[in-house]
Amino acid sequence: MLFRGILLAVQALQLAGALDLSAGSCAFEESTCGFDSVFEFLPWILNEEGHYIYVDTSFAKQGEKAVLLSSDLQAEEWSCLRLVYQITTSSGSPSVPSRLNLYVRYEDESFDRLLWSAKEPSDSWLIASLDLQNSPKKFKILIEGVLGQGNTASIALFEIKMTTGYCIECDFEENHLCGFVNRWNPNVNWFVGGGNIRNSHSVLPQDHTFKSELGHYMYVDSVYVKHFQEVAQLISPMTTAPMSGCLSFYYQRQQGNDHIFSVYTRDVAGVYEEIWKMGSPGSAAWNLAEVEFSAPYPMEVIFEVAFNGPKGGYVALDDISFSPVHCQNQTELPFSAIEASCNFEDDLCNFYQDKEGPGWTRVKVKPNMYRAGDHTSGLGYFLLANTKFTSQPGYIGRLYGPSLPGNLQYCLRFYYAIYGFLKMSDTLAVYIFEENHVVQEKIWSVLESPRGVWMQAEITFKKPMPTKVVFMSLCKSFWDCGLVALDDITVELGSCWSPEGLPPPPGECTFEQDECAFTQERRNRSSWHRRRGETPTSYTGPKGDHTTGVGYYMYIEASHMVYGQKSQLLSGPLRGVTGKHCLTFFYHMYGAGTGLLNVYLKKEGDSEETLLWRRGGEQCISWLRALIEYSCERQHQIIFEAIRGMSVRSDIAIDDVKFQAGPCAEMEDKTQQSSGYSEDLNEIEY
Repeated sequence: MLFRGILLAVQALQLAGALDLSAGSCAFEESTCGFDSVFEFLPWILNEEGHYIYVDTSFAKQGEKAVLLSSDLQAEEWSCLRLVYQITTSSGSPSVPSRLNLYVRYEDESFDRLLWSAKEPSDSWLIASLDLQNSPKKFKILIEGVLGQGNTASIALFEIKMTTGYCIECDFEENHLCGFVNRWNPNVNWFVGGGNIRNSHSVLPQDHTFKSELGHYMYVDSVYVKHFQEVAQLISPMTTAPMSGCLSFYYQRQQGNDHIFSVYTRDVAGVYEEIWKMGSPGSAAWNLAEVEFSAPYPMEVIFEVAFNGPKGGYVALDDISFSPVHCQNQTELPFSAIEASCNFEDDLCNFYQDKEGPGWTRVKVKPNMYRAGDHTSGLGYFLLANTKFTSQPGYIGRLYGPSLPGNLQYCLRFYYAIYGFLKMSDTLAVYIFEENHVVQEKIWSVLESPRGVWMQAEITFKKPMPTKVVFMSLCKSFWDCGLVALDDITVELGSCWSPEGLPPPPGECTFEQDECAFTQERRNRSSWHRRRGETPTSYTGPKGDHTTGVGYYMYIEASHMVYGQKSQLLSGPLRGVTGKHCLTFFYHMYGAGTGLLNVYLKKEGDSEETLLWRRGGEQCISWLRALIEYSCERQHQIIFEAIRGMSVRSDIAIDDVKFQAGPCAEMEDKTQQSSGYSEDLNEIEY
């Protein structure tokens, strides 16, 4: 086998506690510990000599998968799930790499949540550390190995371990070091100290955990330093769930030596921020350090020691821990991004305007064939600036957001639509207003975009001082005034940029990358098509998608079909669970000859589908939201069926499909039904 001879690096994982593993853990010595291969897929093979399970191309083909499913688990306290794995392949970079995916399957959800994914091959065992937030809901862990290209492709699991606590915590008593890694430097590195290790020229301390020579810790020694400012970094696992509280650790340093000990955070974009720096020398014994730590988005903690020469001594580190309670009894409440977001359905939320007068008006437009509704649902409220009541030469309307704490990275997203302007430049701009310095900085403005289409804008920014976001609409001259619409402002912590490694939202499909898990029985000119921009036929179909205004959606092209012809789009299989499901999606039915859009429930084993929802005839020039609440305890699929109407102006489109557990928060306004075929079947149980 490909993995013999590599096991020594992490075998200590199984020495202590191998016979007393917690639920959700397995060392794969003699069995799979309650983890079972799912019958419909390839089996995971337990190695004859123990130590790991695997799947490879000696008995399987490219694209085939093996699925491992745990028993019922529960994480009433915050837990850390560690996975020791290896992906190998033949020499070179295969065009289709093998992939290892880990999902969480909650008992009340019909879909699985992708928590982590890896595809990089390695010649050694790797460790993934995944935070599991505490929840009263039962769940299962599902591990999926998908074989890639190559005659020697294989995927192996050495250990799964689920423990109470945070993944950034570590006492360094196990050889896997809790997933902490040393950034290699030819001259200075972090090493494991304590136990039987005696390879340092310095006199090192006993560990802090056991306060004896049996315990372990991490240390870095200057004896091999050759250059000025040699740096050693010890890097924690990346956080995978938002957390905020007190990070504490114990450190010891050789007195009176020339080195700098600091702690940084680093996000997925590689941006560093110093959160702690050693000040006074402290005592010769172990010193406790506490620092406020906030990780609202994925982040690593980096312990860094910089030496100025070979006589810099040593620094030792032990017992890193985290508490969701603030350090030193601080009562500061964490920032809630929800307070800085608004869809304007009920009011202006925490936004406000200049005292000089209202430049932005909260309006609700009844959707029709000529005027678009709001972005949230097609039927709700949004803000409108430079209307006929306020438009005048040089008029400026300012909308202020709530105060945002400084020194945090924010992602601002909002939707806007422009009407009537001859020159679109600067008709809408976004400024950052620093409260303490009364300074405004433009961070975004409209350049050119399709008129009358809800467009998404997203901006990442970070300022050291508290700031406010200001939306500014400008009417430059009497002859060039128009309408600026604004809706669905959201503020989130972190960068708007999403790296490839982050999993997509579970149960959602925006059709931006592909058709997700949706399938069609046959594909031809009369099938559902994925498209961006306008449809080919005039006076029917959307001008842009609902997600961003310039993205993709699914639609039927009526000019390729005949009257009454049907096209079906099928979801992937959904598990049956007790309780209610909520299906939301956006649909577009504009055109004088528009036909029917039906949504069906197809249960496994049944030959007939059950109608859940229907709309018929021309509805609106806007995207409208549909909410469907249903129950089904058997495996099932959802089918979107579009039926071509009487003329070529019968394009029908859907976008932003989302499955959620539990009842819909708000049901669709039944008054939106228009003439023609319409039927409300929004809440059905089976």
